[in-house]
Amino acid sequence: MKKQELLHFMDDDLLDRLFGFCYARTSDSYEAQDLCSEILLALLNTAEKEGEIMSLSGFVWKIARNIHADYARRRKQMRNSLLPLESMENSLFPPAEEEHSAEMLKAIFHRIAFLTKAYRDIMIQFYLENHSIPQIAQLHQTSEGAIRQRLYVARNKIKSEVENMSETIEKPVSLNDIEFVIWGTGNPSFGDPRMIFQRQFSKHIVFLCMKKPMTPAEVASELNVPTRYVEEEMEILTEGEKNHYGFLRRMEHGKYGINCILMDKRTIQEAHSIYAQQIPSLANAIAEYVEKHRAEYLAFPYLNHKIEFNLILWQQIKHLSEAFSECVYHLLKNQYFPDAVHPDRPFSIFGHLDYGKHFGGGCDGVNAHNLCGYKFVFVENIYVSRVRKHFHCGMDLSNNLALQLALRAVQGLDIDTLSEAEKEHAAKAVQEGYLFREGNKLYTKILVFDAKDYQKLFSITNQFPKENFEQAAQDAAKKISRLIRKCIPSYLHGEWIHANALANLPILDGVIEALIEKELLIPPKDGVGAEGCWMCIEK
Repeated sequence: MKKQELLHFMDDDLLDRLFGFCYARTSDSYEAQDLCSEILLALLNTAEKEGEIMSLSGFVWKIARNIHADYARRRKQMRNSLLPLESMENSLFPPAEEEHSAEMLKAIFHRIAFLTKAYRDIMIQFYLENHSIPQIAQLHQTSEGAIRQRLYVARNKIKSEVENMSETIEKPVSLNDIEFVIWGTGNPSFGDPRMIFQRQFSKHIVFLCMKKPMTPAEVASELNVPTRYVEEEMEILTEGEKNHYGFLRRMEHGKYGINCILMDKRTIQEAHSIYAQQIPSLANAIAEYVEKHRAEYLAFPYLNHKIEFNLILWQQIKHLSEAFSECVYHLLKNQYFPDAVHPDRPFSIFGHLDYGKHFGGGCDGVNAHNLCGYKFVFVENIYVSRVRKHFHCGMDLSNNLALQLALRAVQGLDIDTLSEAEKEHAAKAVQEGYLFREGNKLYTKILVFDAKDYQKLFSITNQFPKENFEQAAQDAAKKISRLIRKCIPSYLHGEWIHANALANLPILDGVIEALIEKELLIPPKDGVGAEGCWMCIEK
């Protein structure tokens, strides 16, 4: 028979006979299991080689006798390097070695914590809970031979690490500060994984899995954290906030990989540079366009007492700045990722390692019904480096007194009709840019318009010509597609749209700064004002 066929004959009956052979030639069951495991390993190694076996029985027992002979010669050395735990607990070391014994026992307990669950459990059950091999096999619903093999592997791992105890037990936990910049898009009520991504422990695990899929044991070894804790944390990161979308995903062979677009520092800097070089030409084109269409922008039927072109431009700037990225988006969709399937989920996250450069670009909206005499209210705000956000998705408008005062002041609100408490809130609303005072009345400063005109809100901006960007967009799309295929796992290529969004981050801030230099945009003092905030109402 061929040596590769040896595996077919390694059944429980053969394992039991081998264990009997070993038990008869050793002083206790622990040594018998060690010896039996070594014989099994030798047989497994043989099964991977070419060649013929003339007699199965003769071959097996020849291997067994040879391994036993080698084992007997090094038995004393082996005992000194790895004694059964209960032997240590019973102080079998000579008095002169008690301090060394305690140190070794501490190291062994420490390393047991680093074993994966399958090995950790049987080590605890066998050595600490005094379960027999048959009992453990029954608990795990597997064969006794499989349990012996796991014990062998676990003991050898502990043995090798305890022999280098000074290098392992004294190794510091590798949790230096590491930070990510994480963006989200969609409806966060679906479950926002960022809510459970706060601890450095979580961030380091995700950082390691960014490089390549890893098992909990591999992560534990890198971080010098017991595998049990790594297993639990990786499960939390996989399940996410609401148990169906997280930073990690389960892969083959017990490994975990990242479950969202995440870029390292080199990749995100390269991606940002692709877009950043387009800022000057884009800003010039936007400046020329808005000046040409200033009267049309001012003609939109806002409901405000006074209209400022600066506020209109702050409202429109995000859409204007997206002209170039939209060109790149269509090229990526149609030419580079035509067959990619985007995951069907209400909310997605994407981000990169923090390299010290932060950009704005957020946009949140929230609505309410039957508020302050209006049938429907929708409010929206952008937030960038120059403008801080007023509110976030999911905010309860019924608890936002500043916005309620802005709703009441659309046609003007007599200050004398306000209570003392309302006057205090009104003063704060003026400070935050929701209101302005004219005489004895308060008026809404943030832009307000009727819901029936919503479809026309960006009609002028949507006509912004994109033809001048075609060649630059072709070059950018080619570079970004290469970067995605090189640095993003293939199973995430369906989320290329998020990679493009990350690359585009410098555009909005860059265009805003360029328009401020041209004195077309005026930023709010200290970042808080009516800029970038507006309301849509239905009576």
